Amino acid sequence: MKYRSVFDIIGPVMIGPSSSHTAGAARIGRVARSLFGRQPKWATISFYGSFAKTYKGHGTDVAIVGGLLDFDTFDERIKTSLAIAESLEMRISFHEEDAITDHPNTAKVLIGDDEGELELVGISIGGGKIEITELNGFELRLSGNHPALLVVHNDRYGAIAAVANVLAKFAINIGHMEVSRKEKGKQALMTIEVDQNINDAVIKELSALPHITQVTKIVD
Repeated sequence: MKYRSVFDIIGPVMIGPSSSHTAGAARIGRVARSLFGRQPKWATISFYGSFAKTYKGHGTDVAIVGGLLDFDTFDERIKTSLAIAESLEMRISFHEEDAITDHPNTAKVLIGDDEGELELVGISIGGGKIEITELNGFELRLSGNHPALLVVHNDRYGAIAAVANVLAKFAINIGHMEVSRKEKGKQALMTIEVDQNINDAVIKELSALPHITQVTKIVD
């Protein structure tokens, strides 16, 4: 794991006690909330490995729910996030899983409401840093630390080039990009981390491209 500065090692400004078990969990929850685009009515949260063993003592449960409520890592409301979620009639359930995962600090978040659902798997890799490794069945690698675009599209020739051309038109630099698909010729997902936040004009133009079915942005 490479760090860009001493602050990556020390960790973020946060509600304690652990950057990996608390700040990382809050960020996983907040990315899920951002991708869902609204406050969910319910959430089913599964913890694996170290998360499953220590989540109550380390505040992983209140942190991840705080993220689902769109609270940042340093927000004091994280401490009472479970009570806040209850007051908002958000139904929360936690599950301790025995399955062995690739990383000990792994959480699966399934959220939804009357309009839809979203399933996300995230890992906390230390110092408050995270990676999203799965989204609605697609494998991906998303840090959550940079502005990003998630583009769902039909797996067709030219779709990736068309998206790249739109970003070039708006002078948006791509820091990291990868494509995941469940089956050849079916649905695919572009994950694009960029150097600046994306405005609505870019989203509108991307959404109008052939073979593009959904465009979601994550702001920094």
